[in-house]
Amino acid sequence: MTGGHNKGYVARSWMSDTPDEVEHPPIPLGLNRMAIPRAALILSVGTVVVLIASSIWVGLSAMAFLDDLEASFGSTNVELLESDGRWVWEVDLLFDTCSAREDDWIWPESLADQDGYFLYPGELRCDWEHQGNGDTASVAVYNRGNETLDLVMEVSGGGVVFSASGEPHLIINDLGGNESVILEVGLNEGVSEREVSITATHVSVLEAQVRLDVHIFEGTEQRDVHVDFNDRVEVHYTLWDADTDEQLDEGTLWVTAGNDPAYIDGFEWSAIGLDIDSDRGGGFPVVDTGTSHITLLPPPIAYGDSEGHELQETWLKFELKVNRAPLSSG
Repeated sequence: MTGGHNKGYVARSWMSDTPDEVEHPPIPLGLNRMAIPRAALILSVGTVVVLIASSIWVGLSAMAFLDDLEASFGSTNVELLESDGRWVWEVDLLFDTCSAREDDWIWPESLADQDGYFLYPGELRCDWEHQGNGDTASVAVYNRGNETLDLVMEVSGGGVVFSASGEPHLIINDLGGNESVILEVGLNEGVSEREVSITATHVSVLEAQVRLDVHIFEGTEQRDVHVDFNDRVEVHYTLWDADTDEQLDEGTLWVTAGNDPAYIDGFEWSAIGLDIDSDRGGGFPVVDTGTSHITLLPPPIAYGDSEGHELQETWLKFELKVNRAPLSSG
């Protein structure tokens, strides 16, 4: 570079009298500047064709996906999810503290002698007296129909989560006809008093929803240790016929809360939510700090599946009191 000019560079005016064929000699097509626009044009047309084909393929794939989705969801026969104007599943809290959610029905004189499809005459509202942050309770879902259900469980109101997920929502997959499932819920914050709702909604029929309202309030005797799923605890129990109040049994035994095949489902899940102080019943001198509560068990989580059992159709009422809990609990 010298004086701002390249060596060998000859400047020409745009208005040159040099013949075009000299100033602009013919250039082979492969090097012609017009070859680039032509190639670009060809490539652009090809790209458009590819894009159109891709769009058609994506559109067809999306339509196929939506058709499959619609077929999956659309296969649900809504009529099979209803009986007597109600959805065919029910939700309760095991504590014997429940009543009509909207005061639109009265408690039956005899639970075992009800004529009908359902365990309860309608939706429930239950009280939960807790003994501190981390306390737990058992929620039961009963499929009273013959169709397998997929349900979305959700807690609204705050402060309560499903223990299995750690979230205020949970999905129940493949709950078979006339089957039941019990879930643990727990407090994840301090609550002095609060109203929460637990809903069970069909995954593909969103208007198909059953609701349980729960009034949560703080008990007068707070405890350090809350019996949780899979905790091994010693309990004293008393068992009654819920309709006649006849005492059927009493004793003391060890049970694994929520996970003990030695007992009926309702009994093992009744241990959930008991509380005891940090000495766990093993201090000296021995101080009785264990709490108690009463649970109500419909036949599906009692002896309903025990063909020929004398208590097969009986609603049971248990009072449980925790005596001891190992150091691994809570």
